[in-house]
Formats: sequence, structure tokens, C-alpha cells
Amino acid sequence: MGRVVANAITSLDGYVARQDDSIGPLFDWLQNGEVALPTPAGDFTVHLTPPSAEHWRRWTSSLGALVCGRTLFDVAGGWQGRHTLDVPVVVVTHRPPTDWVAAHPDAPFTFVTDGVGAAVARARELAGDRVVAVTGGTVARQCLDLGLLDEVAVDLVPVVLGEGNRPFFGRLSSPEVLLGNPTVCVPGDRVLHLVFPVLR
Repeated sequence: MGRVVANAITSLDGYVARQDDSIGPLFDWLQNGEVALPTPAGDFTVHLTPPSAEHWRRWTSSLGALVCGRTLFDVAGGWQGRHTLDVPVVVVTHRPPTDWVAAHPDAPFTFVTDGVGAAVARARELAGDRVVAVTGGTVARQCLDLGLLDEVAVDLVPVVLGEGNRPFFGRLSSPEVLLGNPTVCVPGDRVLHLVFPVLR
């Protein structure tokens, strides 16, 4: 089985979005370099600095499936049936979007109604020995609480939002979770790519 990795682009104070769910400057680094890379789905092109481009290539080529919550799915409009990273997506939800499913019968999306643990298990089946990426703060927090994460990957942007609607993890049920020293530390332009192992 592959690793389960929570991944987010965050501000220095840990937010993935502002109060109104806008992202402000958090994604600016995706368009400030000289290396043009199409996304795996080919829906748009990012322009990265060479260090960020190499990190991006390694990350996207390792992915086998993605787990997200219903809120992110809705905000993204279901990615029109094909995620930008071009991998199967498992969505944790209490109510599968029946109209969306009918409109996208061939989309590689699975809607799981019996919790985050079941969603990660399904994603691991789909991914095989490749990485399962967990995105969205609520789902990542639940995975961390349940001991399901192997790593935490952060694209840390040098901005302090001051407040936001969505922290990366938010309030955990346990008092703290220790992470190991970073196994990846790649400085880009307006971003620092970090990967930390989760200590059991």
C-alpha cells in the first residue's frame, strides 16, 4: 500500500483560505516561474521556478488517488468530472450529489457516506502502491486524529492572512501530534515545499 499524505497550500499562520473562502496570494507561486508545465489533466498550465517544477513533477507523478470532503468538491464544482491532478477522487459526504453523478457517469469519483476511514481505505484500493493525497482541512484533521496519515506535505506561502475560514487542520481531538524532521525542504519563489513524516 502507498503512503497517505495530507497536502495543502497554506499561509504562514496555517490558513488555506480567507474568511470568504477566497485564496488571496496563496496560489501566486503557481504562475511566477519560467518552467511551463501542463497539469496532469491538461486543463491549464502552471509556470514554476525550476526547484518548484521538479518538486511538482515528483509529487504529481507519485499520486494514485485523492480524498476530499464535500465542501471542497462543491467549491470546485466537482472539477467538471475530471480532477486537475487526473487521479480517481474519493469524496467524503453524507449526501452523494445524485444530479452530478447522473451528469458525469464516467467520472472517476466515488462518494463514501460511512466516514473518513472508509474513504481512505477505498482510495488506497484505487491507488495501489501509489500515494493517496488527502486534501481539505476537515478531512485532513480527521485523518490525523484517526492515525491514518503517514506524512504531511505543506506548500508554505510567506503571507500572514491574520484570520481565515479554513485552517489546514484546526482543532484536533488529541492534545498534539508530533511530526518528524522534514524529509523534503525545497525553497521556491514565494513558496517553501515541506514534507514531514507523522510520528506514531
